[in-house]
Amino acid sequence: MAGYFELSKSKDEQYRFVLKAGNGETILNSELYTTRAAAENGIASVQTNSPLAERYDKKTATNGKEYFNLKAGNHQIIGTSQLYASAAARDAGIESVQKNGPVGTIKDLTSS
Repeated sequence: MAGYFELSKSKDEQYRFVLKAGNGETILNSELYTTRAAAENGIASVQTNSPLAERYDKKTATNGKEYFNLKAGNHQIIGTSQLYASAAARDAGIESVQKNGPVGTIKDLTSS
């Protein structure tokens, strides 16, 4: 099963999206956006940038866990991963975003 995006609205009326793998696991979280159009542009940016290896910034959190940011061509962060126990698990997460990011399926949860 292919991955997909979920577009949702927070309690304070801001928009966000997550990219999920085919198994339903969240593999990338967006920032909060003030408008739906901005969130949709963020999704489009993930679809464009996710296949490109140079767009991933590998990081280590203060607790020693590994994570990554997906960046646009202008170096702005589009999305952030979960925390991983190892660099190998983080790299597998990047591969999953590279595979699932270009998908076109968006599940709109904003009206729920």
